Amino acid sequence: MNCKGFRFVLVFATVLWVVGLTSCAHEQQLTSITVQPKTETFGAANIPVSADTGLNVQLRALGTFIHPPVTKDITDQVIWNSNTPDMVTVTPAGLLVVTGVACGSALVSATVTTNKSSGNLDSSGAIVTGNMTANVVCFGSGPTLTVNFAGAGSGTVTSSPSGLSCATTCSAHFTSGTVTLTATPNGSTFGGWSGCDSTSGQACTVNLTSDRAVTVTFN
Repeated sequence: MNCKGFRFVLVFATVLWVVGLTSCAHEQQLTSITVQPKTETFGAANIPVSADTGLNVQLRALGTFIHPPVTKDITDQVIWNSNTPDMVTVTPAGLLVVTGVACGSALVSATVTTNKSSGNLDSSGAIVTGNMTANVVCFGSGPTLTVNFAGAGSGTVTSSPSGLSCATTCSAHFTSGTVTLTATPNGSTFGGWSGCDSTSGQACTVNLTSDRAVTVTFN
């Protein structure tokens, strides 16, 4: 090999070495979390809610990473939370448990709350969260209100009086009367409601005297 050829090989090898060092300098980062199952329903309309006490399911948190792209089970490295603990609770290990006190829908989240979590997970943002919906069927009869989700975005819906709190299609029994639903986008844009008796901003009011269904859109 002549000198020019040797120099070319040497320069090319040096470039590959530098590129390799650069790529290695990127720490693997968490970009999203998916909770499985996405929805879980407990109980039945002919069973008292108290009889559902202790029913449970193991949740899994799957983290999507970059540098390089890969999906890992991070169930024991996230912070689990139920926004309706009188309905369902979730242990640090991700076991979802029915309390037998209340019924309706609850939003359960799995979160990495800082750029470096206690499990030593780097994330691409300060907070990375995944959600699932837990439903506990109410005992007895009463009008059912169903919330459907549309659009390419994501968000949550809660109700007043309480009973609905979800990020995917859910439903609950209510005593006849007025129910107000509130939509909260999650990194998306609120696109509107359909099927409501009236709306105000991100709120939807339903005069519930029989089974009804409304749709919320997040773009």
